[in-house]
Amino acid sequence: MEDLETSISSILKIKKQSFSCVRKNGSVIVVETNDPVFASSTIGSLFGVDRIAIAKEVKNQFDTVLSTITSTSMNLLLKGEKFYIKVEGRSSDYLAKDLEIAATSSLIEKSIDLQVKPGLESDHSRLLYTYLTESYAYVCIFVDKGLGGIPYNSQKETMLCCIYDELSAITCLQSIKMGFDAKMLISYSSDSDLLKISKMINRILPSIVQEKITLQFCKMPKTQDPLMKILVMIYLMISIASSRKIKHIALPILPFTLPVWLMEDSTRAVFQKNLMPWIPLAGMDSSILENSRQIGLEKYIVNLENLCKSKFTKRNIPKRKIQKNVSDALKSLKSISLTVGPKNVHDIIDSLRMNH
Repeated sequence: MEDLETSISSILKIKKQSFSCVRKNGSVIVVETNDPVFASSTIGSLFGVDRIAIAKEVKNQFDTVLSTITSTSMNLLLKGEKFYIKVEGRSSDYLAKDLEIAATSSLIEKSIDLQVKPGLESDHSRLLYTYLTESYAYVCIFVDKGLGGIPYNSQKETMLCCIYDELSAITCLQSIKMGFDAKMLISYSSDSDLLKISKMINRILPSIVQEKITLQFCKMPKTQDPLMKILVMIYLMISIASSRKIKHIALPILPFTLPVWLMEDSTRAVFQKNLMPWIPLAGMDSSILENSRQIGLEKYIVNLENLCKSKFTKRNIPKRKIQKNVSDALKSLKSISLTVGPKNVHDIIDSLRMNH
């Protein structure tokens, strides 16, 4: 909670959004601001948040909360809607379920002219949500699902991530979701490739709680061999992590699509350099794909289908060939410092052109 509170304060300051305070109330972090719409949108880009809401804060007294739910709901409901009142949290004086029933009855009585009717949790057109803490109740005007995970850099460890395609971008995203400070190494083979990858990066940057971010870029020869590309990137990361004393490496490997021998060879190579390999997508589930959609990566996920359909057989890829590609990539390595903002994609491309 302390890490999340710090992240929220930092991201609002970075985005230059005014707020009077950020405070903790039980399992809720309250942000007092005159511009809750922009604040909620900014906070929604952070990991570690289960739910984001714009809400009215009232004393946790049954009658007070009941009247607030009723009056707020009357302003939100449209004619003919099917509503569902959901109350979560706890109170020492009453049960959340009792408040749900009382509020539903009150709303039915007061909204006859609107022709609204109560629905079910699985069947409704308008959710009316309230959360209870020991002292206060939060009656929501708007509520949305957060990205989950744990707050940025709550592990207090750095993770080197490479981004060169859709799978590696989601690997980086998952590393951030796991609470690491992600350092990004970006590989591209052409101008069109750079533009596509820059757009992916632009979707990831808002989840990093830093005003200025340093990105590493290198140019690679184009290859149609996905295994060769993965191995080159892993050995490139090993070289960079060793020289910059970064302990953790995020391997861009999806275990149920890539062969076991590739995972074993890759992790063994990382261990041999006294580094720690991580496979962020080892426990991949629907939540990772959902997070990708929420930050706008959904159009890139489709390309993963081709990888999932691929069949790989074990073969020896000459180490000399891998090292040659790594050496060439290191020679083309460029570092750019980026102030996160609306022109990230243009800033990346312009900076690289200037460096070249």
